[in-house]
Amino acid sequence: MKYRELGNTGLKVSEVGLGGEWLEGASYEQVEEVVRECEKYGINILDCWMSEPNVRSNLGRAIEKNRDKWIVQGQLGSAFKDGQYYRTRDLEATKEAFEDLLMRFRTDYIDIGLIHYVDEEKDYRGIMEGPFIEYAKELKEQGKIRHIGMGTHNPKIAKMAVESGIIEVILFSINPAFDMLPPTEDINEYFVDEYDEKLGGIDPEKTALYQLCEQKGVGITVMKGYAGGRLFDEKRSPFGVALTPVQCLHYCLTRPAVASVMVGFSNIDHVREACSYETASDEEKDYASVLASAPKHAFGGECTYCGHCQPCPMGIHIAMVNKFYDLAAMQSEVPASIREHYFAMEKNASDCIGCKSCETRCPFGVNIAERMLKTKTFFE
Repeated sequence: MKYRELGNTGLKVSEVGLGGEWLEGASYEQVEEVVRECEKYGINILDCWMSEPNVRSNLGRAIEKNRDKWIVQGQLGSAFKDGQYYRTRDLEATKEAFEDLLMRFRTDYIDIGLIHYVDEEKDYRGIMEGPFIEYAKELKEQGKIRHIGMGTHNPKIAKMAVESGIIEVILFSINPAFDMLPPTEDINEYFVDEYDEKLGGIDPEKTALYQLCEQKGVGITVMKGYAGGRLFDEKRSPFGVALTPVQCLHYCLTRPAVASVMVGFSNIDHVREACSYETASDEEKDYASVLASAPKHAFGGECTYCGHCQPCPMGIHIAMVNKFYDLAAMQSEVPASIREHYFAMEKNASDCIGCKSCETRCPFGVNIAERMLKTKTFFE
């Protein structure tokens, strides 16, 4: 298992994480089996957004002996009443649900306290300008949560959260299908049967969000990386082709600032399937060829940092150069940190000889040589 820095939190998280949603209704023995398999493969982060009591109790019991090895992403505002989950901004209900989370997880702290499911601007402002955020800050001061995060499906909300200086982690829905769609406050629009014929490539607001998170040191954990399994079926996929779990994971993990993908496991085969990502070949990870030649909504013209352009005869890490350029171009001045990272590369855009051999391999038709020249001028 490979591990990544989660923004500026100081936490190192496994590239594949455990999403607890699919364990709802499972027995303790089933949950423990999944948790042990996760530990065997080196998974060290889990998300439990569900307020359903048995899921919390079973997960807490399963990780109790190894609590210090697990990074728990728990949520503020996810509550349970009369046998039903509900989202709440009521402070008393939120406090009660959080204390229940601590009790059922048999712990006195949660590593990442995520403000749960914020997709509307009115909701966001009510949280950030009222007592809800003060409660989150209070929990952090008390050590009951170590870092404050927010879960959202809306890049506009995520951008505001990142720029607030308060939110350290974003739980965001990422997969190639969702990335094409424009921002919305209605999550149901992501699951429509048909996408607009004009859609193609990543929505610019989402591209900008990932770059902003990278720039600001806000880590991203991913939800809905498989689009609920829809991407595995060519009949349900908006691209008209099927992707594999490994391809979906690789897509998510090549977005800037992404540290871990929370995958829903209901059995140990699901764990093994996701963790096979770490030993998969480049061909098995290759989502780019599939998306570039899909019969519907094919991507094109934009660097997705997929790495198909390698190897460069001059030894340039082209995807990384492109990423540094995209990050720097967001700013009126090149940030010192990005400049230092760029010039610390053994080879950069100034070493490009314009042979364009990389362009023959790029599935998205990016004018790489032109970008290298632009990058050289921009930095130097």
